[in-house]
Parts: sequence; structure tokens; C-alpha cells
Amino acid sequence: MICFSISINGFSQKKSVETVSDEQIQLFIQKAQTSGLSISQIEKVAQQQGYSPAEIARIKERVEKVRTEQNKVLTNVTLPENTSRTQLGQLSEPQSSNITSTVFGKSLFTKEGLSFEPNLRIATPQNYQLGPDDELIVDIYGAALDNFHVKVSPEGTVKILNLSPIYVNGLTIEGASQRIVSRLRQLYQGLNVAGSGVSAQVTLGNVRSIKVTLTGEVSRPGTYTVSSLATVFNALYAAGGSSENGSFRNIRLIRNNKVYRILDLYDFLLRADQKDNVRLQDQDIIRIGDYTTRVELQGEVKRPMIFEVEKTETLQDVLRFAGGFTDKAYTYSIQLKRNTAKELKLINVAQEEVASFIPKSGDKYTIGTILERFENRVKIAGAVFRPGEYAIEKGTSTVKELLQIAEGLKPEAFMNRASLRRLKSNDQYELVNIDLGKILSGQNPDIPLKREDFLTVYSTHDLQEKRVVKIEGEVNQAGTYEYIYGMTLGDLILQAKGFTEGASASKVELSRRIKTELYSSDNDHSVEILFFDLDKNLSLESKEASMLLMPFDKVYIRTAPNYEAQKSVYIDGEIAYPGSYTIKDKAQRISDLVQLAGGLKKGAYPQGAVFQRDSSVVAIDLSLILANPQQSENLLLLAGDKITIPRLVETVKLTGGLLNPVAVAYREGQSLQTYLSQAGGLSPLAQRNRIFVKYANGMSDKTNHFLFFRKYPKVLPGSEVIVPEQDKETQSKLSVGERIAIMSGISSLVYVIISITNAVK
Repeated sequence: MICFSISINGFSQKKSVETVSDEQIQLFIQKAQTSGLSISQIEKVAQQQGYSPAEIARIKERVEKVRTEQNKVLTNVTLPENTSRTQLGQLSEPQSSNITSTVFGKSLFTKEGLSFEPNLRIATPQNYQLGPDDELIVDIYGAALDNFHVKVSPEGTVKILNLSPIYVNGLTIEGASQRIVSRLRQLYQGLNVAGSGVSAQVTLGNVRSIKVTLTGEVSRPGTYTVSSLATVFNALYAAGGSSENGSFRNIRLIRNNKVYRILDLYDFLLRADQKDNVRLQDQDIIRIGDYTTRVELQGEVKRPMIFEVEKTETLQDVLRFAGGFTDKAYTYSIQLKRNTAKELKLINVAQEEVASFIPKSGDKYTIGTILERFENRVKIAGAVFRPGEYAIEKGTSTVKELLQIAEGLKPEAFMNRASLRRLKSNDQYELVNIDLGKILSGQNPDIPLKREDFLTVYSTHDLQEKRVVKIEGEVNQAGTYEYIYGMTLGDLILQAKGFTEGASASKVELSRRIKTELYSSDNDHSVEILFFDLDKNLSLESKEASMLLMPFDKVYIRTAPNYEAQKSVYIDGEIAYPGSYTIKDKAQRISDLVQLAGGLKKGAYPQGAVFQRDSSVVAIDLSLILANPQQSENLLLLAGDKITIPRLVETVKLTGGLLNPVAVAYREGQSLQTYLSQAGGLSPLAQRNRIFVKYANGMSDKTNHFLFFRKYPKVLPGSEVIVPEQDKETQSKLSVGERIAIMSGISSLVYVIISITNAVK
């Protein structure tokens, strides 16, 4: 458990960091800042109290968390004097304003994570002047060992042992060291004298705190307590920088009632020049004046913001503040909106005026975007070696010169006509047709090019149907292939990766288009069909294989008459040798397959055999097929057929509209009504006339009835008795009166039937 124990001017707490509230942490930060301690000094105190680096990191993390949440100022800076606790929330965040995010340089003082905290671990600056509350460390080493930590008193003196006070106020460390060593020689003879063996070193320990005042156009004006090593930037950051109307270029550091330095933050923002970031002294005053001239740049500049301008600076300087133009900036002229005494005024600043144009306060400059068009572009596409875009310039100003710079025409270029698309003055296009052959030969005059001309040179290949040949049938890679002049039948078969195993080289069919310019009633054929007997080796001496093809020929390779790939069927279940079997011939039937598989096992139930073809069940009775193979059910076998022969199933399943759907043992000769009674009988919704039995082989048999006589199907082992049910909604639609009427009708019908029966007898 980490304990938090730091004593600051009598303020002391010792609590676990985990149990300390955010308010207590904030109170500690305020007291630490009031005492002039920075984070580095607090860490040093914690080390002296025995905390490890890991524990100190935990303490610092908690402090930083609270500071981040409340947006406090630097750890070595206190709030302005005379600030009440009700003003604490107002001071924790800068005032919101649109100017904060647009004025150049404002983000320097408002961004979280940015800190100008002075580095207390550097060597003491040579010009650092000692003052009250500074701590000096005097180390004596060599023949004598001693160490003194002395603090500069309000009178400017330090006290060491029994020596009289030593005045060091206003001295540098070097000057103070000489004075202290000189006085210590009264106690240590020969101190810092060569050969004496006794030496002393004076260094600066903890630094004092000083007070500076920020006034004028400051976001949070007031008096701040800062480290004596703090600079102007530290104080400006603590106070939130310039206010909405504050200047970034007229910040005055007043010391002893005189202007000691005038700061221009643009030097730091634009060039990282810290020449004006001087160290502060006690009672210094920083005053931020009002801005004089502000202008706004928007559009295609790298930093579109509001900039502060000095009297002698021009628009070119403002553009430099903005980082210059972007790559797409329209620099020919800049649009300016300027405030006059009565209204707004538009001004166009030409490119050559930028260097001398003097901005005025309130100016708003807009840099536009260049147009997405070219002032000297022409295009060429099609049958040339280097199609693309070219500039109209010397050597590329006519059609003939454009063809030359495009490396000339390809051999397949169509010379009789080319298209030149030209942009007219009304922003519409027109098409100019030219004869390339006559221009190149000099018969026609060359055509001068204009901006955005687009020349298209056509290819003879583009002006005709794509010439192909096609091959189908028993080749390894059937398909469509590009026609090449001189291609033969053998070449096409080679491109198709040759014949398949079942290909027949005889009776090869070739169909060819017949093209005639004139119509003739004597010739009604548009296709010529040729047949060839090929040598499968496709030798060059073969006359048929060397047959020249014509564009759009179609070749078909037939399958050999007696060739057929192996086809198999599958049988499993209660059979001697289950598995796949090859169909020997087209006359093989189901009984042949059972015999080939070794016949049925003992306990097999052939009546329940299931025959599947194309994922569908074909109902058969295998027992009848085996007893009489001549039956029509003994089907011819086809590839993919499957027969499954189950064991004898000695149960009967009853489902549907029953009071107790159940499976019961099969009993030979037992009627369907008996099985129904074993299932508790029919339910109120059962449809007695539609009861059917589904047998193990997939067949079904329904209940037959004549008048009031029903004939129920026979029940076999492995069967399922299914009792359909009425729809509950349909049944509920009949009222009591309707049911009585139906029963009355049925009674009348029964009476009529009985009367007819008696009359017949």
C-alpha cells in the first residue's frame, strides 16, 4: 500500500493513495504550488522520505489524473492571487470562443498535453542570480568530509556552522561559491588550494519561487507564483495566453518599471526561435496588448486561419504565415472582401501585386482552386504505339505531328478514316472525320490541333467481327478459340488438349458458314457440313488433319459407339457381400444384383427392402422379385441405384389421431382395428375413412370403403399405421345446429338405403 506523506509549510497528510479523494488531491496540488514546488521537487522530497521510483510513479499518475480532469495549470504554478474557490471552475478552462480555434497561435496555449514546465535537472545557468529561499549545497571532500544544505535568508545571507552570515544575494553560483569557499578557509585550511588535499564544491539545490503579474489582454490575468527558473512562455501558458482581442506580436516584459523585452510569438511559431523566451525575475510584469491588424485566409492555403499583421508586412508575408499555397491553389488572382465605412467591398489582387499589397484589419482573402481542365492538352487513342495525353507545343501542333510523337501507326491501323472529336466554343463537341492515309501521303493538308482535341485511330480488327472457331464433344478442353490464319483441324484439336479416351476419330463433323452476297432461290443452304475420318496421332501427313479451317468453323468430335464409362450400383444391409458393383451390361436387373452380392442373410426382410434412384424412393417388393424374376418390378439397373435390405422389424408404429400413439409388437394375422385399440383408440379429431398403412419398403395402402363398409389395409412387420386428423379450426366452424342437421341427413340416408335393400330382397 502506497502512503502519501509530503510536508509543505506545515501541511502534512499521510494517507493511502487509493483512499485519497480527488478533492484532497486537488488541495494538495494547490498547497504545493503555493509553496513554489514543482513536480520534480516533489519527487525529490518523496525520494528523501524513502519512496521507491515505482511508488513515486503511482503518486504522480494520480496527481496528473486529477490535473487533467480539471484542466489545471502547470504543477509549479499557482492560481492567481485573490482567486476565490467559486472562480476555480472558471479558471480551469479557457473561455470558449470561435477565435480560439481560428487565430494562428492560440492553440499553443490551449492544447492539452503541451507544457512549458522548466527543466529543474539541468545545470544551473551561469547568469542565475541567487535570492531568498534558494538552497545551496556545500560539499567538502578529500582530507575532510562534510556536507551542508543552507538556505538563503530573506536578508540574502547563508549561515554555515559558527561562521558569520555570508551575503550571497544577487550573486551567481560562481560568485557565491568563491565567497563561501573564502569564508570556509577559516575552518578548513588550504581549502581548494592545489596540494592541500581538501576541496569544496557549491551547487544549487532547491530553487526559490517568484511572483510575476500578467495583465492586459490575457485569458486569465493575475499574479502567479512560479519557479525562479521559469521563462516568459511558462507564465503565458499558465495564464492561457492571449485573450480574444489579445496580440501575439506585442507582448511586453516590464522589469523595474521599464520595458525589458518585446516578444513576437510568430518568431517561435514559424521559426522555433526562442530568443525572446527570457527567464523571469521576481515582480516582473507581462503585458499583452490589443491586436492592431488581423486578416483571415481561407481556401487553398496550408493553414487557413486568422493572422496578425504588422504595419510593414504585405500579403506575401501573410501567405508565408499560412505556409503558402496548396498544390491546387489558383494563384492568378486572390479574391478579397474588405470592410469599408458603410459596406463590404470586393477586390481582386493580381499575382504580381501580392508582394506589395498591404493588408487592412478585417480583410478576408479567399484562395480558389484551379480548374479541372488543361489549356494545351490533346489526346490520341487506338491503333498507335503510344496512346495517351500530349501537350500542344512546338512539334506537336498538327495531326501528323501528333501521330509521330505517338510513335506512329500500328500495322493494323485503318487508314481510310479516323475520328477527331473537337470542343466547340459553346462547350459542345463536334466530330471531324479525316483520311489518315491521304494526310500522311501529303494528298490532303495537315490539320492543326486545338485544345482538348481527341484523335481516335481505328484498327481493322475493331471493324470486323471477332474471328473464332469452336470445338465440342470428346476433347479434353472444349470451347471457343481465336482463329488464326493457317489454322488446321489438327491445330484446333491440339489447342483443345487432344482427344478424350472415348473419342471416335471417325465421323468427325465440321460445320461451316456459307457466305453469298446475292440471293439465289436455287441455293437455300446457309451451312456446309463436312465429315472426316481422322488419324488420332494427328500426323502432319494426314490430309484430314491438315484441313484448313475458316473463321467461325465448328467442329464436333463424337463418342465411340461401343465406349461407355463404368457405371456402378450399391447394395447394403442384410446381404452377404454389401458394397458397390459395376453394371455388367444393360440387361442386368435387381435380382441379378442380389445374386451377385451373395444373396440374402438369415433374418433379412426382403418385403422391407428400399430401392432408391436419383434420390427418390421407388417402391418394390423384393420378396416377389426374388420369387419370380420375370415380374415387372424387377427393374433394369441404372448408374447410381441403391438397394437397402433391412432386418426383420417385429414392431408396428401407430401415429396421428390416436389417444396414445405408440409402437407395438407385430402379431401375424392381427387386424388393423386391434392395433388401433392397443393405441387407446381414435381421438375425437381422427379421420377414420383416411387411415392408411405405410410399409417398410416405402409403399402405402389406404382404407377402402363402400357406403358404411370399410376395408382396412393389411398390417405387415415394420409398418406404420397413420391416422390423419381434422383441422381444429375447420371443425370449430360447425355450429351445434349444423351438426344436428348433418346427423339428421345421415339418418334419412340410412333409412332410404334400408328400404331399398328390403325391396330388392
